[in-house]
Amino acid sequence: MTETTGARSRTRRNGKGLQIERIFTTPGVHPYDQVAWEKRDIVQTNWKSGETIFEQRGVEFPDFWSVNASTIVTTKYFRGAVGTPEREQGLKQLVDRVVLTYVRAGKEHGYFASDEDAEIFEHELTYALVHQVFSFNSPVWFNVGTKSPQQVSACFILSVDDSMDSILNWYKEEGFIFKGGSGAGLNLSRIRSSKELLSSGGTASGPVSFMRGADASAGTIKSGGATRRAAKMVVLDVDHPDIEEFIETKAREEDKIRALRDAGFDMDLGGKDIVSVQYQNANNSVRVTDEFMRAVEEGKEFGLTSRKDGSVISTVDAKTLFAKMAKAAWECADPGIQYDDTINAWHTNPETGRITASNPCSEYMSLDNSSCNLASLNLLKFLRDDNTFDVETYQAVVELVITAMDISICFADFPTEPIGETTRNYRQLGIGYANLGALLMATGHGYDSEGGRSLAASITSLLTGAAYKRSAEIAGVVGPYNGYARNADSHKRVMRKHQAANDEVRPIDSMDGSIHRAATKAWDEVVKLGEKNGYRNAQASVLAPTGTIGFMMDCDTTGIEPDFSLVKFKKLVGGGSMQIVNQTIPRALKKMGYTEETIEAIVEYIAEHGHVIDAPGLKTEHYEVFDTAMGARSIQPMGHVKMMAAVQPFLSGAISKTVNLPESATVEEIEDVYLQGWKLGLKALAVYRDMCKVGQPLSDGKAAKEDKKAENEAAPTVEKVIEYRPVRKRLPKRRSSQTTSFAVGGAEGYLTAGTYDNGELGELFLKFGKQGSTLAGVMDAFSIAVSIGLQYGVPLETFVEKFTNLRFEPAGLTDDPDVRMAQSIMDYVFRRLALDYMDFESRSYMGIHSAEERARQLETGSYAPVNGESSDDDDLEDELESLSQSPATTPAKKTDAERAKAADKSGAGAADARKADATVHSSAELIEQFVGKVNDAPICLTCGTKMRPAGSCYVCEGCGSTSGCS
Repeated sequence: MTETTGARSRTRRNGKGLQIERIFTTPGVHPYDQVAWEKRDIVQTNWKSGETIFEQRGVEFPDFWSVNASTIVTTKYFRGAVGTPEREQGLKQLVDRVVLTYVRAGKEHGYFASDEDAEIFEHELTYALVHQVFSFNSPVWFNVGTKSPQQVSACFILSVDDSMDSILNWYKEEGFIFKGGSGAGLNLSRIRSSKELLSSGGTASGPVSFMRGADASAGTIKSGGATRRAAKMVVLDVDHPDIEEFIETKAREEDKIRALRDAGFDMDLGGKDIVSVQYQNANNSVRVTDEFMRAVEEGKEFGLTSRKDGSVISTVDAKTLFAKMAKAAWECADPGIQYDDTINAWHTNPETGRITASNPCSEYMSLDNSSCNLASLNLLKFLRDDNTFDVETYQAVVELVITAMDISICFADFPTEPIGETTRNYRQLGIGYANLGALLMATGHGYDSEGGRSLAASITSLLTGAAYKRSAEIAGVVGPYNGYARNADSHKRVMRKHQAANDEVRPIDSMDGSIHRAATKAWDEVVKLGEKNGYRNAQASVLAPTGTIGFMMDCDTTGIEPDFSLVKFKKLVGGGSMQIVNQTIPRALKKMGYTEETIEAIVEYIAEHGHVIDAPGLKTEHYEVFDTAMGARSIQPMGHVKMMAAVQPFLSGAISKTVNLPESATVEEIEDVYLQGWKLGLKALAVYRDMCKVGQPLSDGKAAKEDKKAENEAAPTVEKVIEYRPVRKRLPKRRSSQTTSFAVGGAEGYLTAGTYDNGELGELFLKFGKQGSTLAGVMDAFSIAVSIGLQYGVPLETFVEKFTNLRFEPAGLTDDPDVRMAQSIMDYVFRRLALDYMDFESRSYMGIHSAEERARQLETGSYAPVNGESSDDDDLEDELESLSQSPATTPAKKTDAERAKAADKSGAGAADARKADATVHSSAELIEQFVGKVNDAPICLTCGTKMRPAGSCYVCEGCGSTSGCS
């Protein structure tokens, strides 16, 4: 991300307010004028039914935005009825609607030192949004600048007391929050248990019974009008007398689902009978204390207390209760766990009240009846072409975005007056990031490694340090938050805790070292400025799921998550789709010192197998760099927990993340994850054991196979059997042939290939070794077998697919300029045959190109012949050309020619691109093909696409819908 130098020098008018510095923009040039725009037709269908669910033609987007990003933004965020003049027609209108609202509010409330500063703020914010450097959370795009209430917060925490009025008000407040496109959480521990008496003498219903009504209400309301189902969190303290009933609530409903499914009812997610199952619209979490966790470790009894007077009603064995939590989570992924004492130890406002609950995804934790608006930075945008991290620009963008987020509270509307009052008094913000997993991979850091954790910790520390530094600066201009004076000592104590945690980070390499130095300086300024000015915001940072907005920014990974898989599904501009190896992989390989030939071979291998195990030329010690959430080398559960622990000390709030475990995981393993989460200082944790839920539909591919199997089993037996056999087509007596001499790893050999009259390959002979030797005999037998196969109609493509990438000695460099490196003799022979006898399209999908084609790709970004003969589908070529641009190239102001020069020089290019199978509609479905098993994730109710995890929620690649807050 290239900073515009020389633009900082300008005349200012004296006055109290923030002086906004330029980061990307140029004086006198509007950011829109630095972008090439194009019109696109956005048509979205439900691939299962074939129904068109959305259509808007001629919408305007930057040419570097992906099809997916423009589709999701158009369908989710454009306001106005489609087909009317009020409908937004492009990204400019959307960004202007939001940014200009922020600028007006900033001027009105005295944030800027001058009108010039306000204009710079407008231009920088516009540039950063258009270039996908960051994004606000979804409610901002839904509501800001429209006639609707200006709800900007995605996260809400409610409060409910032990009275019927309060309980019914809870239902009402949740409904309004869901309607505005947000999620809410609350703690039900004030409600008397079913073991306690009412004032009338009867027995109380207990909190679990009241959860039924709230769950039914949530299930009927779609968030933001029609964008996604409502998201909610329900928390209960571990010392509540009804805690066992709460723990087992969703597990028992899962038993019900199984029974009804076995009885023939439609219990798939979205099925007509699933509505009879309760408690499915909320995430449940148990709030545990240090006292309880110590009792678990020591095997002691633990008291469950009355809600009325705090007396102990009964005691339980702490270890047994803890095991029940783990067992329920093993069965259905609920409940999660929240660590109460850790949460409140980092609380900046304890004089106002304790933190008792969180939002639905567990990243926002603050006072009851409060809200938080979110924004996330795209970390990969700060990685320069030379693989250094642009620390100065990163800090500047954090300060810009946190300023905008604070301004939004000045004009925001809130669903209830108590929430509005608390939010205006404490001004909680939640800046975070996305693409951490992609950044780690691109820079050669394993997600589950000390280097990866050190880099993540440094980035997060600088994020929060820069945010609080700007918060203190804003406090010097417009004053600290209203509740600061009451909590000043506690707030400053937490700032010093963050600073001390930063001092404990031990950088491992130059990249995290430079970031950590900036973080250390930022925290020094935070403490110093805070003493002078106080702080504008009670909270500054969280790590959210970044589901929909992650797609808006074209991020490879969401929030703190690692990469989902090494091979991705991608839509094409003109329709259709392809599968492509992550573009961060060749960049990572290049950084780690691999040659272009080796990079190409590794990328081709990944395209074929979906993983790096036994990839040609890849050192085993580098495997960890390419570990992913799914696939053959998936990250171990404790790898996720350790990454969360690395960044948690540098967040005001917490982290939205689920620790995934394999289907074979035991209850004891989940217990250990919960226990280690407490010991490592996490604030909250959720787990998901693969395939633990019943109410998830199978992919259509598998269902189709099952249907076919049932059809075959039910088919009547017929006496007459018609058998079809291939017929051998022999070569003519006189045929053309060519002989190629070759050397692989210093060993020499000869390849003779004979063809039919039409030029089609029909036989081959391999000579390798002395005549009469065992090796020569094996080669003769192999040649005959392949030749007969070719003559019986086995396509050459099949042999190429099976025998390329075979790995055995001799292997290494060859004397063939078209195949510079081979993993074995077989690998070389069939690559040579593919180049000589297969058409361009077929071998290109297999990643096999000649030296001339590779040179052409470096010059033009495309392997295809200039004259268009035997070229790929035009849409595919256009997309491959755009994909050859380095994904981490910073959004500097470039001409088309300059962008072409920025093409990836890894040597991998488009070798990783292949047409996607017609049955595949998402990366989640693509990984199913590689691992050979169904991915345990829900199907999107909007477009029918298999969703994938994002934090504690799921997100749809097809339309951007999420199962939680974004």
